[in-house]
Amino acid sequence: MQNVRDIHGKKVNAIMLMITMIIGVFMTVLNQTILSTAFPTLMKAFNISAGTVQWLTTGFMLVNGVMIPVSAYLTAKIPTKWLYIGAMTTFGIGTLVAYVAGNFGTLLAGRLIQAVGVGITMPLLQNVMLGMFPPEKRGAAMGISGIAIGVAPAIGPTLSGWVLDNYSWRTLFGMLLPIIVVVLVLAFIFMKDILPNNNPKLDFWSLVESSIGFGALLYGFSEVSSKGWLDPVVLGSMAVGLIFIVIFGVRQLHLETPFLELRVFKSKIFTISSILSSIAMMAMVGVEMVLPMYLQIIHGRSALQSGLTLLPGAIMMAVMSPITGNVFDRIGAKRLAQLGMFLLTAGTVMLAFINATTPIMFITMIYAVRMFGISMVTMPLTTNAMNSLPTNLISHGTAVNNTLRQVASSMTTAIMVSVLSDVTSNNSPVKHLLKTDPLAYKHQFFSATMSGYQAAFWIGVGISFVGWILTFFLNSEKSSSKDIKNQAKVKEAA
Repeated sequence: MQNVRDIHGKKVNAIMLMITMIIGVFMTVLNQTILSTAFPTLMKAFNISAGTVQWLTTGFMLVNGVMIPVSAYLTAKIPTKWLYIGAMTTFGIGTLVAYVAGNFGTLLAGRLIQAVGVGITMPLLQNVMLGMFPPEKRGAAMGISGIAIGVAPAIGPTLSGWVLDNYSWRTLFGMLLPIIVVVLVLAFIFMKDILPNNNPKLDFWSLVESSIGFGALLYGFSEVSSKGWLDPVVLGSMAVGLIFIVIFGVRQLHLETPFLELRVFKSKIFTISSILSSIAMMAMVGVEMVLPMYLQIIHGRSALQSGLTLLPGAIMMAVMSPITGNVFDRIGAKRLAQLGMFLLTAGTVMLAFINATTPIMFITMIYAVRMFGISMVTMPLTTNAMNSLPTNLISHGTAVNNTLRQVASSMTTAIMVSVLSDVTSNNSPVKHLLKTDPLAYKHQFFSATMSGYQAAFWIGVGISFVGWILTFFLNSEKSSSKDIKNQAKVKEAA
């Protein structure tokens, strides 16, 4: 690590650079889930409906999803130091706007500005980690970055619940501001130009097509929970999104210098590893959304209490991410991913059998086991995917990998919420029972709700099981002995 140099040949304080980036990215990723428990408070503060307040998440997700594909272009165009400083400054401006917001429109504007910065910082962190270290050491480095990307979303609801119980909703944004300032000061001192620039030309139509395609697709998934799968807006948005994504993909394959290099999929290792890391993210996000609802509705726990129930799992991932990264460097991805996906599947099966009397301690332990499994898959498989690519395609590979995970997470949320709602609705008692036998109605409705949660968890089981099967198709080699022929093939195709 002492021998790391930037593109100008100057020595880099790699430890301080990593600390600077990880703290910054931790703040930006934490911001994605920190409002999840604040919606009732914000609805009351601004006198708005549930559908309106949901745009704080939907709008953020759309802008973030659109920016991730753009990150590959920006990484090649702008020096690393100034790209990171610019992204964190943008995030800071959005945070300040949200903090001082006097109406919902201003708050939403702040969130959208934040999303621009988040869409750049997360893939940039991965690119810098991959650029600073040789393939045989990338697992440990990416494992450390996994602390920010994997743990921050998990502790967001817990932190948010505690803040809302003790302070104003503005504190959710205000507490980030001094940390952002510290990160910017550190960035001016320790950030260096790690990634080479080649001044690519911006293809305007590629930017338009990717923005419309991924934006419309993500919007369609985000509306499923409130409108249902057959709603014209949902179907129309998804159709428009898929059409523009296909047009975008075809265009990239015919451009001399693609906006986003899709030929990375010619690498079998990259493709399978990216799919598996997306599946692990789907399994994590889906349960992180459904389990707090179960704890609050079935067990009557507060938002803070439900968050604390999940906190040991987040700590487990924070502890294990660097460890599994080191293990990946020694034994490769296959056995690590097989064990991780098995634990994830087994843990999700246990969740599918929980009921109204399941002890909270049991749920806490099972969730921690799942997070242990996820820590064996997400960053190790992302590293495995990038190690299969030549250096000049890593930024494109990172953008593609993160975009897949964003779309997969949104899709999982839509599917699990719709299954939860549909099963609950189909098993609910008839309305007239509420008047003739209120006690029986309450019992049957409670049972129907529990059936909905169990069905949603079974969806998680299916997702995890598919992932476990796919691990048997992974490469058996260590990250240090890459498939040179495959890299050459991908490079030649590019």
